[in-house]
Amino acid sequence: MVRQGTSGKNGSKPKGTPGRQAGRPPLKAVYRRRRLFVGLVLLLVASVALGGFAAVSGAMRSSEQASSTDRNGSDGQAAAKAEATPSASATPSTPATPTCDQTLVTIAASTDKAAYAAGETPLLSLKVTNGGKVACEVNLGTSQMEYTVTSGSDRIFSSVDCQVDSGDLVKTIAPGQSETANFPWQRNRSVPGCGAVSAKPGAGGAYYMFVARLGTKSSSKAVFQLL
Repeated sequence: MVRQGTSGKNGSKPKGTPGRQAGRPPLKAVYRRRRLFVGLVLLLVASVALGGFAAVSGAMRSSEQASSTDRNGSDGQAAAKAEATPSASATPSTPATPTCDQTLVTIAASTDKAAYAAGETPLLSLKVTNGGKVACEVNLGTSQMEYTVTSGSDRIFSSVDCQVDSGDLVKTIAPGQSETANFPWQRNRSVPGCGAVSAKPGAGGAYYMFVARLGTKSSSKAVFQLL
C-alpha cells in the first residue's frame, strides 16, 4: 500500500525555486537585456534626430550662401554695367581752335605820333588782323615779334638784339578782328649780340622808318620824325 503525500526517489518533486519553470533564465538577466535594448533604441533615435538636424542646418547654410552669392553677383553686374555705361550728361569736347592761315593774316606797323619832341618816347605798335572767316589762334609772343627802326640804309635798332628772354603768347582772334602789341622805343641804338653802342640816333627833324615782323610776315614801313 502506497502512502499519499510522501516523496521518494521516484515520486519526489524536482529541486528548484518555487513558481519558476525549469530551464528559464534568471529575471535579473532579462531585465538587463531589456534595459540595454531600450537604451540602444533611444540612442539610435537620438542619432537619427541629430543627423537630420545637422542635414537641415547644412542645407539652410548652403541656401543662405547661394542667396548671398546671387545678390553679390547681381550687385557686381549692376555696378559693372553702370561703370561701362557712359554718362548721358557728359559734355562733348569743344573743337580745338585752328591756327590762323598766314595767307589770311595781315601785319601793320604804326606809331602813336607822327613826330616826337626831344625827350618823348615813341610808341611802336604791331597790329595783326584775322582776314579769315573763322576764329583762329595767333602767337603774339616775343618769340615771334621784332620791332626794327632804320634811317635810310642805317640800321638803328632791333628789339631782338638785347632781348634776354622770349616766350609764346597765343591769342584767339575773331574773323575781321585785330590784336595789337606795343613797344616803347627808348631812342637808342643797338647791334646784334647787344654790344655796347655809344652813338645816339640823330634828332633835329630826322626821319625814321619802323617795320614790324610777326613770324615770317613783315609789315610795310611806318615813318615818324624825331625833332
